Amino acid sequence: MTEAAAELPAPPEQAGAVFGERFADALRYAELLADAGVQRGLIGPREVPRLWERHLLNCAVLSEVIDEDVSVCDVGSGAGLPGIPLALARPDLEITLLEPLLRRTTFLEEVVRLLGLANVTVVRGRAEEMVGKLPPVDVVTARAVAPLERLAGWGLPLLRPHGEMAVLKGDTAEEELKAARAALGRLGAVSASVTQVGAGVVDPLSTVVRVLVGESPGGVRAATRRAKAARASRTPRSGGSAGRRRR
Repeated sequence: MTEAAAELPAPPEQAGAVFGERFADALRYAELLADAGVQRGLIGPREVPRLWERHLLNCAVLSEVIDEDVSVCDVGSGAGLPGIPLALARPDLEITLLEPLLRRTTFLEEVVRLLGLANVTVVRGRAEEMVGKLPPVDVVTARAVAPLERLAGWGLPLLRPHGEMAVLKGDTAEEELKAARAALGRLGAVSASVTQVGAGVVDPLSTVVRVLVGESPGGVRAATRRAKAARASRTPRSGGSAGRRRR
C-alpha cells in the first residue's frame, strides 16, 4: 500500500448506512482513489484524508433527489465522482460515466471491472459530441465540471423530454443559477431550483442544482444535432469498418 493509501482514514459510521450491501466495494473504491487515483493525478494527495466526507458521501447523497430505476449520465466523470458512489448507493440506477480523457476512462473501466458494477457503462467522449449518439437519459449529473450555464449547454441536450439535470455545486450555486436562468430557458428548461441533501450524513450539506426540461431538452440546437445524428446513422457506409474512426 502506498503512502497516500495509508493516509486514508477509517470510513465514518454513516458510510455503512449509505452504501449498504455495497459498503465493501465503497471501501475498495476509496482505496483505489487514494492509491492509483493519486498516482495518476486524478485526485490530489491532500484530498485523501477527506475522501469519505468530501467525495464519496458528498456524492452518494445525491441519490436523495433521483427517482428509482432511472438512467443517469455523469458528465465529465473524471475519477468517477459522483457516478460511482451513486452507482454503489443505488444499484437500481443505470449509469453512464461520460469522460473525454483516455487516462481517466482507463481508470474508470478498471474500477468498474474490479468492483463488478454491472449497472455502470464507461463512454469516452465529450458531452456536446454525444447528442443523438447516446440514448437520452432520465437524469444528467456532474460535479466540479464547469459553471452552470456552460454545463447546462452540455448536459441538457442529453436528457429525454421531461428529464432532469441534478448537479452538485458549492457556495455559489444560487448566484450561478441566477446568472444562468435566461440561458436555461433557451435550452428547454421549465424550472430550476437549489436544494440541499445529506442531512445526518454530511456536514456541510451537499448543494444540488436541479433543472427540469420540457419537451425540447437542449432547445433548438440540440434538436438539430439529434436530427443530424439520426440521418447519419441511417446513411449506409461503404467499405465495412473502414469508415470507423478510432480514438
